[in-house]
Amino acid sequence: MNTADQYLKTIYLIQRQEDGPASTGAIADALDVSPASANEMIGKLESRGFADHEKYKGVQLSEDGIVRARDALQTYCIIERFLANVLAVEEFRAEARELEAVIDDTVADRLDTIIDRKSECPDCFDPEADACSCLEVAFEGAD
Repeated sequence: MNTADQYLKTIYLIQRQEDGPASTGAIADALDVSPASANEMIGKLESRGFADHEKYKGVQLSEDGIVRARDALQTYCIIERFLANVLAVEEFRAEARELEAVIDDTVADRLDTIIDRKSECPDCFDPEADACSCLEVAFEGAD
């Protein structure tokens, strides 16, 4: 998963929470980047046909953007569940965020065979908890 995929995943989750476009500020906050950096990547996503950005209204993903975002979210859930449920990594969220940028589809597919992913993935991701709801660990204090 690359940086563009991380943005797509973030925009997708914000759109789901807000039930509408994602603001540049919310995207920047979620990714811990400057609004200028977020704006630059949003422009790239728009030029690739993954998003539509309307100034002062926010960003909405296109159909292709949603598909790619859901794939990115599914990969993130696979990584997170592998780290938490199989390896019992305490700092699984932080590790998953680091690994999501470097894990390719082949590795994610192989990890997927180990975690026995549920059919509801990636809808299993809980943005409030910032974690896959299929984790076998408590959310409190696990970051």
